[in-house]
Amino acid sequence: MIETPRPPGPPAARGPLSEAVLTALSSGRPGGTDRLRPPPDRTDDPWGEDLHLALYLCYELHYRGFEGVDPDWEWDPELLRLRRELERHFLTAVREETGEPPPLDDLLDLLLTEPRTGTGPSHFLLARGERRQAREYLVHRSLYHLKEADPQLWAAPRLGGAAQVAFLAVEYDEYGAGHPDRAHSRLFAEMMADFGLDPIYGRYVDAAAAPALAVVNLMSLFGLHRALRGALVGQFAAVEITSSPGSARLAQAFGRLGAGPAGTRFYEEHVEADAVHEQLVRHGVIAPLLAAEPGLAGDVAFGIAAGSLAEDRLSAHLTEAWAEGRSSLRGGPLPEGPEGPEG
Repeated sequence: MIETPRPPGPPAARGPLSEAVLTALSSGRPGGTDRLRPPPDRTDDPWGEDLHLALYLCYELHYRGFEGVDPDWEWDPELLRLRRELERHFLTAVREETGEPPPLDDLLDLLLTEPRTGTGPSHFLLARGERRQAREYLVHRSLYHLKEADPQLWAAPRLGGAAQVAFLAVEYDEYGAGHPDRAHSRLFAEMMADFGLDPIYGRYVDAAAAPALAVVNLMSLFGLHRALRGALVGQFAAVEITSSPGSARLAQAFGRLGAGPAGTRFYEEHVEADAVHEQLVRHGVIAPLLAAEPGLAGDVAFGIAAGSLAEDRLSAHLTEAWAEGRSSLRGGPLPEGPEGPEG
C-alpha cells in the first residue's frame, strides 16, 4: 500500500510573494509581521506562478502541511490576511473572465454535451500522445488527485438534509466506499508508479505549472469559505458530470502507451463511477440544495463556470506545449522512466 509517511518538504519559491510565505514558514513559530510582504497589487498576475504558489502554500497548511513547518502557521492572523488578499486578487480575475454565467439549468445541460471536435489533453493523448506526455499529465494532475475529494469535503458540514446525504454518498465512493485499496487517491498513486513516477504526496509541486496550481487552488478557495459553498457544489458538479468521457479516452490512451492494469484502473473506475455520480449530484445534491436555498443558484452556476475556466486554462497550457514539441513542466522534461510492458 502506498502511503505518505510524513508531510512533504516545502517547494522552491517562484517570486517575491511565494518567497515571503516560505521565509515566514521556515522562521519557526508564527508571530512576526515583518516577514510577510504587503498584499499583491494590480501588477501581480492573478494566474501567475508566484501568486498561485503562494496561495498553494497557504492552503496546504490546511491539508498535510510541510515538513519542518510549525502547524500553528495554519491559523496565523497575518498569514491569513495575506492569503485573503491573494484570494481576492485571484477571485476578481475569475469573475471578470467568466462574466455572467448562463442560467443554471442551461449550464448543467451544456455539461452533458461534448463538442464534436475535442481539443483537450485526453483527445491529444489518445490521438497522438507519447508516453512522456502522459507522464507530464499525471505530474500536473497529482496536485489534485493525490488529495482527491479532500477540497470538496469541506462542503459537507455546510449542507443539510437530502443534499448533504447525497453529497456524502458521492464522497464515500471517492474514498473507496469503505475499501482503502479502492480509494481514488490511492488508485492515482498506483497509476503514477506504473508510469515510473514517484507517487509520494507533494513530490512534483516544483514541476507543476501555474495552471495546475490554479485548478486545485480554486477548489481550496471555494472549500474554505462557507460563503462560497454554492460555488464549491458547482465546481464539484462540473467534475462529476463531465469526467466519464474524458476518463474513457485517458484509459484507452494510457493502455496504448504501455500502461499495465494499475496504469489504467484509476480512469476506468471513473468511467463507471462518475456516470452514476452525474445523476446523483444533479438530482440528489443540487436540486434539494436549491429547494432549501434558492438564492444559491447563481453561486452554483459561477462554480461550474469558474471550474471550467481553470480546467480550460490547464488544458490549453498542456496541449499548446505538446503541439509545439515542448515540455509542459517547469524545469523541462522529466528524466526518462520505464517504457512500460510494451516498451
